[in-house]
Amino acid sequence: MNSIENAIGELCKIILPIPEESYLGNPHSSIAICTLSSMNLLKKISNSELLNHISIAGRLLSENKGIDSIIKYLNQNKKVKTLIVCGKEVWGHKAGHSLIKLHENGINEHGRIIHSISPDPFLTSTKSEINYFQNEINLVNIINETNLETIKKYVN
Repeated sequence: MNSIENAIGELCKIILPIPEESYLGNPHSSIAICTLSSMNLLKKISNSELLNHISIAGRLLSENKGIDSIIKYLNQNKKVKTLIVCGKEVWGHKAGHSLIKLHENGINEHGRIIHSISPDPFLTSTKSEINYFQNEINLVNIINETNLETIKKYVN
């Protein structure tokens, strides 16, 4: 990132503070949920019995640092084998799209997610970490689904 992008990023943190939110559930579960930008959905999950049936629920707002965080989490928590991607896509960033493309295609030699349409889809995750994500994680793509009852069906 260049200095202008860094300055804009820092300004956004002040003007639009978005907390780093994730909720831990059952440590024995093999399922994680990513609600993309749907913070209300994330709150509903955190306050429902569904949290007892999943390992973690969190959001994803960026096509780079956010995806890197998910990759690191999954590599450190080998019990998780399924990632359900739901909720509304992040306008402009298309973080969900990039996560799906990463699972399908990986990264190129520059760390760019292959076939991503996001503006800055460059990761710092290693090829090994990404290979684990691609080969060991079942990705369930229900982007735009915000109905808690429908999402529960994918967990069961």
